[in-house]
Amino acid sequence: MSTSRRAVLGAALGGAAAAARVLPATESPTLGPARASGAPIAASWRLKWSPSARTDGLGAFETVEDDRAHSHPAGHPHIFATGDNWRFDIHTVDRDTSTDRQRQEVTGLRTGPSGYLKWAEGQTWRITYSMYIPGTLKATTTFTHIMQMKQPGNGTSPIVVQSLRRDGRGRQTIELRLAGDDILVGRTDLDPLHDKWTDVDFQIKVGNGSAGSVRWILKSGSTTVVDTSRTGVDTFLADRVRPKWGIYRSLGDTSGSLQDTYLLLTDLRGYQLV
Repeated sequence: MSTSRRAVLGAALGGAAAAARVLPATESPTLGPARASGAPIAASWRLKWSPSARTDGLGAFETVEDDRAHSHPAGHPHIFATGDNWRFDIHTVDRDTSTDRQRQEVTGLRTGPSGYLKWAEGQTWRITYSMYIPGTLKATTTFTHIMQMKQPGNGTSPIVVQSLRRDGRGRQTIELRLAGDDILVGRTDLDPLHDKWTDVDFQIKVGNGSAGSVRWILKSGSTTVVDTSRTGVDTFLADRVRPKWGIYRSLGDTSGSLQDTYLLLTDLRGYQLV
């Protein structure tokens, strides 16, 4: 593991909202008042969330969905912090409240004991992190999601999903899809990303109808594996958008790929375009 992943990650949640790190903007809306010269002030990414697994643990998240159906008490906890990483374990015996699937996930971006970030219509947000996908976490013929964007609440449909999916030829892939309209944003081979750290940069403009957009970047070391985007898409249902991470998979796989496995995340950061 690299030095940056062994180090303590970021400030405690209480100071995250006040952090002022700014990243280069990847889109250039003209927000805010004009300068004295008349030139508009370009928007920039402002850090809003920078939890540490070592310091904040599961307190980094709005909610934790660890074996909601109490199907596998012997495996508890399935979700926990270990060193600088968050770990999600899933076993073939695990069952969600809908027994045709499995779910071990966390949701939301907590900023303190009673506060969390709310992604509202018209806002643009960015999440960066690193993920470790072991060879035992395979793509499946049905859904295996490792990140979702959803409206909070029981029974709501996903808006965006990052998934491990076998294509029609049996090839293992990782993809990003707009779930509501079934729009594929991008896809690449999963095999080269197994058993190593992959950097994720996900951006979303929360917009109804055709007012939304997404950008998805994956990097493996110094190599950009995917950098793709879609504009003019629907990224809002109602209320707000909330991210989820973990393993959420169907038991309907026909490729024999389901086995005990895990997912690691580290270096989670959340930015708003302001």
